[in-house]
Amino acid sequence: MALGVSLLLPATPAAAHNSLTGSDPADGARVAAAPARIELRFLSRVDPATTKITVVGPDNVPAAGGAPRFAGSRVAVPFKSGKAGLYIVGYQLPSSDGHPVKGEVRFTLTTGTPADPSLSPSPSSAPPSPSVGTALPGAATTAGPAVPAARSDDGTPVWPWLVVAGLVVAGLGAALLRRRATRS
Repeated sequence: MALGVSLLLPATPAAAHNSLTGSDPADGARVAAAPARIELRFLSRVDPATTKITVVGPDNVPAAGGAPRFAGSRVAVPFKSGKAGLYIVGYQLPSSDGHPVKGEVRFTLTTGTPADPSLSPSPSSAPPSPSVGTALPGAATTAGPAVPAARSDDGTPVWPWLVVAGLVVAGLGAALLRRRATRS
């Protein structure tokens, strides 16, 4: 019975590892109007003292319009748009077990003066040195409800592994029941 119940419950990532659960603009988005701010949402509470956020635009020009603001598991960065082109929001933060979590969100601003594509950062380039943000006044210090991440820390989809694991467990359970039935 415990096996059946465990198959019905959703799998969640390890509680000690924080991860990005969403952003606004979304990763890969093409936006015509520059947002006033960029928001990153994480699985767990984000510590302003140890979280580093960078925003760079075309020609590797910094595009953060001010210090990041923190509220629980959310970080908002004022956005200072420039040329049309690729913008990269880099983040780095430690999980509660000390494991570093880092990544980036990319979006394209489609309006403005076109940037020189030869000067835009390549996909493998790292954002410039990050800045440490400040906490929002009166921000809550508790994390919101945990939302399962759809991808692992390295960006690999998790669902295929969950399906395979479920099929293996179901197969083992069926074999065990068949074995018991033949002994009776």
